[in-house]
Amino acid sequence: MQETMIHVENVGKKFSKSLKRSMFYGISDIVQSAVGIIPDSTKLREREFWAVDDVSFTVRKGETLGIIGPNGSGKTTLLKMLNGIFMPDRGKIIINGTVGALIAVGAGFHPMLSGRENIYINGTILGMSKKEIDKKFDAIVEFADIGDFIDAPVKYYSSGMYVRLGFSIAINIQPEILLIDEVLSVGDLSFQNKSLEKLAELRNKAHVVVFVSHNLEQVRNLCDRVVILDQGRQESYDDTNEALLRYHHRAQQKRLEYSKKKKGFITFGHVSSGDINVKDGGIIDKDGNKIDTIVFGENISLFVDIEIHKNINNIIFCISILDEKKIICIRQYSNDYDKQKYYSLSKGRCRLCVEVEAPNLMPGVYSPGFAIRNASTGETYVRIAQLDSFSIEGNLVPRGGVIFSHLTWSIVQ
Repeated sequence: MQETMIHVENVGKKFSKSLKRSMFYGISDIVQSAVGIIPDSTKLREREFWAVDDVSFTVRKGETLGIIGPNGSGKTTLLKMLNGIFMPDRGKIIINGTVGALIAVGAGFHPMLSGRENIYINGTILGMSKKEIDKKFDAIVEFADIGDFIDAPVKYYSSGMYVRLGFSIAINIQPEILLIDEVLSVGDLSFQNKSLEKLAELRNKAHVVVFVSHNLEQVRNLCDRVVILDQGRQESYDDTNEALLRYHHRAQQKRLEYSKKKKGFITFGHVSSGDINVKDGGIIDKDGNKIDTIVFGENISLFVDIEIHKNINNIIFCISILDEKKIICIRQYSNDYDKQKYYSLSKGRCRLCVEVEAPNLMPGVYSPGFAIRNASTGETYVRIAQLDSFSIEGNLVPRGGVIFSHLTWSIVQ
C-alpha cells in the first residue's frame, strides 16, 4: 500500500454572509475560549453557511488529485484548508509532507519589492534557507523567464509574469505536496507546457499534486482521481474518467433545466407571416411521446405541430440542430436531394416528423430549429430559431468537437 500523504475526513468550513456578524462571532469565540468555554463550531449560526461540507478523500504518494466544480463550489476554500490558511470547523485533515502552494496569482508577493527580493521572502516562508535559495535562484529565474524584470518591483509585472515567478518558486523548492489553484491558465502556451512537464516530473518522483482547474483536458491528462464539489458538498470521489463522465452529465442536466426555464417553448426567434403558426415542437420517442433526452448514436426524431390558415402549395421545409453556442451542427432542406419534391399544406392542423439517422452528435444540449418557405417565391411562412431543447447522453466526454467519428490513424515516413 502506498504511503498516505493527505487524509481528509468529513471536513467542513463555514463562513458568515454578514461581515459584521462574522466579526461578532469571531470576538465571541475568542472571549468564550479565554474563559474556558469551547465554542461548538460544528453547528451553523444565524447568517452562516457551509462553504465546504462533509468532504472526504485520501491522496497517496505519487498520486495527482484533481478538484473540479462550478464557480463557488468550495474548491479554493478546500485548497486553503489543505495549505493551513483556514482551519476546518469540523472533521480532520492529516498532512504528511512538506507543502508548496500556488493558490492565487502573486499571493505573498510584496508589490514594492523586486522579483529577486520576493524570491528570497517566499522561499523563506516555504521553509528554505538562504543557502538553499542561493543554490536554486538561477533555476527559479530561468524557469520564470522574466529576464531583466527580476530586479523591478513586482507591482509592474503582468499577471503572466506573476504566475511564472510564483509557480517557479513553488516548483523549485521540490515540495512533497504541491497545491495548485487554476493559475496555469494565465501563462502563455510555452509556459503552460513547461509547467505541465514539470508537474509530470514531480509525479514521476512520487510527489503529490492537488490540482484545481476548470480545464478538464488538463485534469484528464494529469490526475489519477478527481473530487467533484458542488455548493460545498462532495458529489463524487472517483477515478478520473468516471468522475469526468459524472461531472459532464450533471452539468449537462443543469444546462438543459436552465434552458427550459429560461426559454420555455418557442420564445426564441419565432417569426410568422400569419398563414402558418407552430403549436409545439421538439423530439419524440418511437411511440410519439415528447421527450427531452436520447442516447448517443440513436436516431433523432424531430416533430413540429403546425396550424395552417389557408391552402399553400410549393412548400419546402428546413430543419436545423444547434448546439449550446447557437452554432448550427445540422441544417437540411426537404428538397436537398430532389429539386422537384415540393409539398402542399391544407388548411387545418398537422404534424411534421423528420427522422435524423444516427447523426453521432456528441453528448450535450441541443435545440432544433425549423422553417417553412415557398419554393417558388422564396417567402417565409414561419421560422423558429430554437424549439424545445433536448439532451444527448452517453459515455463520452466532449473534447471540443460536435460530431463523433471513428478514426483510423497511421504514420507514413
